Amino acid sequence: MDDLRIRAASPADLEAVLAFWKADAEGTSITDDRDGVERLVARDPGALILAERDGALAGTVIAGFDGWRCHLYRLAVRPDQRRLGIGGALLAAAEERFVRLGGRRGDAMVLDRNERAQHAWRAAGYGPQPQWTRWVKPLDG
Repeated sequence: MDDLRIRAASPADLEAVLAFWKADAEGTSITDDRDGVERLVARDPGALILAERDGALAGTVIAGFDGWRCHLYRLAVRPDQRRLGIGGALLAAAEERFVRLGGRRGDAMVLDRNERAQHAWRAAGYGPQPQWTRWVKPLDG
C-alpha cells in the first residue's frame, strides 16, 4: 500500500476523527467528544494513530498505555477501504508503540454484537477472555 500513511493525530485532526467515528465506527460514546479526544492527544500525543490513504482519513486506532497495560480502542476502517490491510497496518503501529514503551500484552475493547470486528481481531491474533466482564460507571464531573 504505497499510498498509505500511518501517523499520530494532531489537534488539527480531531474534528475529522470525530466525524469519522460517528459515520464509520459504530457511532460515538460518552468520551467521544472534542474535549475528551483533545485531552487524549494532549496527555499522550502518540496514542491516537491515523491511517490516511490518498490524503483522506481511512482508519484509526487508539493505542493507550498507562505504564502498566496496553489498551486498544477505536480500531476502525472506512467501509470502502476495508480488506486492504489498513486495519493490520494500524494494529502493527499500535503494537510497535507498545513494545517501545515496555508493554507486554495488548487488550482490545470489542463490541459483542460486532461480529466483523471479532473476526478481524481473531485474525490479528487476539482472543476473548470470557472470564472477564467490563464494569463501568459514568463519572459526573
